Amino acid sequence: MIGLDIDDRIENILDKSGFMGIKCDLTDEAQVIVALEKGVRRLGGLDMLILNAGMFPPSCKIDALTASAWRRVQSINIDANLTMLRECYPLLKLSPSHGRVVIVGSKNVPAPGPGVAAYSASKAALNQLARIAALEWGNEGIRVNTVHPDAVFDTGIWTNDVLESRARSYGLTVDEYKKKNILHVEITSHNVAELVAELCGPLFSKTTGAQIPIDGGNDRVI
Repeated sequence: MIGLDIDDRIENILDKSGFMGIKCDLTDEAQVIVALEKGVRRLGGLDMLILNAGMFPPSCKIDALTASAWRRVQSINIDANLTMLRECYPLLKLSPSHGRVVIVGSKNVPAPGPGVAAYSASKAALNQLARIAALEWGNEGIRVNTVHPDAVFDTGIWTNDVLESRARSYGLTVDEYKKKNILHVEITSHNVAELVAELCGPLFSKTTGAQIPIDGGNDRVI
């Protein structure tokens, strides 16, 4: 397994012989190419690609959205993922068990909200890119599927202060806010990871181009 991240903690995040963490700025194509070369030479090839690079910027209405802020989000959420898809394609084609790609999208693709134009547009573009990759790469047996999470709070984006503030704005407790979906369940990063892993396994061996929500049910999406 190869992990790429701009944070150098990726290099030591897992103490396992089958894992190689490489510090890499995914917006820098040269760094991506070097990192892939290094990882493939050590581990022997590439069978699966999980695209989870992204950022969620502070809320900003369109009339206040600067060109530089817009480009920053697009460079990470769409451009960097395009680079990964393009550079990994020749490697995925060589996989003896056929290549598998899973893209982490967002609830904001089918149901965007105000104040997050740059993020929502970037995720919508990534979703369309995934659909086209599924069409173009099917002849090589490469599967490309997307998951759309929502309200995954056990990540570095969400601090206790932010959670408490958001919950208060809805008149809810933090626990109620975390489960503000149709099934009244909390979605964790582990839940998302499990779905991603299943999409790479035999259960979905005949599925490509799918978009699967993992959000506890959202009345704007359903």
